Amino acid sequence: MLKRVLIVGLGSIGTRHARLVRKVAPGVEVIALRHQDYQGQLPVGIDHNVSSLADALKFSPQAAVVATPASYHLDVALPLASAGVHLLVEKPISSTSQGVSELIDVCRTRGITLMTGYNLRFSPSVQRFRELLQAKRVGPVRSVRAEVGQFLPSWRPGSDYRETVSAKAALGGGVLLELSHEIDYLRWLFGEIEWVSAIQRKQSGLEIDVEDTAHLILGFAHEPAAGPVIAALSMDFIRHDTTRTCTVIGETGSLRWNALTGIVEIFEQGGSSWKTLFADASQRDNSYLAEWRHFLACMADGGPPIVSGHDGLAVLRVVEAARHSSTTGSVVHITRQNEGCKGLRTLP
Repeated sequence: MLKRVLIVGLGSIGTRHARLVRKVAPGVEVIALRHQDYQGQLPVGIDHNVSSLADALKFSPQAAVVATPASYHLDVALPLASAGVHLLVEKPISSTSQGVSELIDVCRTRGITLMTGYNLRFSPSVQRFRELLQAKRVGPVRSVRAEVGQFLPSWRPGSDYRETVSAKAALGGGVLLELSHEIDYLRWLFGEIEWVSAIQRKQSGLEIDVEDTAHLILGFAHEPAAGPVIAALSMDFIRHDTTRTCTVIGETGSLRWNALTGIVEIFEQGGSSWKTLFADASQRDNSYLAEWRHFLACMADGGPPIVSGHDGLAVLRVVEAARHSSTTGSVVHITRQNEGCKGLRTLP
C-alpha cells in the first residue's frame, strides 16, 4: 500500500499526478520537491513542500514522480533510485540517452520499479487499435501514417509559451522530445525501429529556440518472410487544428485511430466510407489513472512495467537518430549496444 509519494516538480503534469494519486491511493501523504518555497497555504493535494532532495528523503517516500524538465530528470532520478525509491519518470525519460542506462542498472540492482510516463499507451482506444492490428483486421500492414500537432501558444492556456519547457532547448523542448508519445506508441504497435530518415526545422515565427516541425520516415524490424513496415510521422507545434491520429494501410483495408476522440475506424476493401469499430468517451484523466494503477501493481509484485526504462531509452535513441539524420541528410541506422550517437550508424 502506498503511504508516501514524492512529486518532483509541480508544473501542469506534476500537479496532475499530485491530484490523481489520491484517487488510486486514498490517504497517501504527498510531498512536493520544488525549489520555490510557498508563502502561505500549500497547493491543494500537497501535504509537505521541501526544497532539497535531502529533505525529501527524510520523509522516506516509497515512490516518486519525476516531473521536472527532461534535462533535469537524471539529476534527481539517480539518487532516488540509489535510495530505493520506485520511479515513475515523466516522458521523455531524459533529454539525451547519456546516463539512462546507468539509471536502468541502478533500478535493476535495487529491485525497484522504473516506469516511463508514456500514459497514451493506457488509452482504451489505442489498446483496441493494437488488438485489431494484431488480429490482422485489415490484413498484413503495408504502410503507416502518424500525425500529431498543436499550436504551441494555445497548448497551455494561461502560460506564456515562450517560457514553457516546450520552447527551450536547454529544458528538453522541441517537437521530437515533447511529442515523443508518437515514437513510443509506434514502437509498441510495430516493433523496434531500425532506421530513421528525418528533417527537423523551425518553420514558424514562434519565439522558441527548438524545432517546431519534424518529419520522420521510420523503418521497423521484421521477419525475413514478412515485408518491412515503414511509417511516416509528422510532428509540429504550428498547426491550429489540433491533431493526433494514426492510419494503418493494410492489404484488405485501412484502420484509423484518433487519439483526441478515442475513435477507431475501418475502411474496408471495396467500401465507400469509414465505419466506427470502437469509441471511447472517457476523460483524459483515465489514462493517467490506469497508468498509476499499473505502476502500483508493479511496485507490489515486482513485475515489469508496460512502459519500462528501456522503452524510454529506445525512444531517445530514435530522437537522436532523427536529429543526426536531419543534420547529415542521411538514413541513420540505430544500434542497441551503446548510448547516444555512439549507437548510431549512417547507412551508405
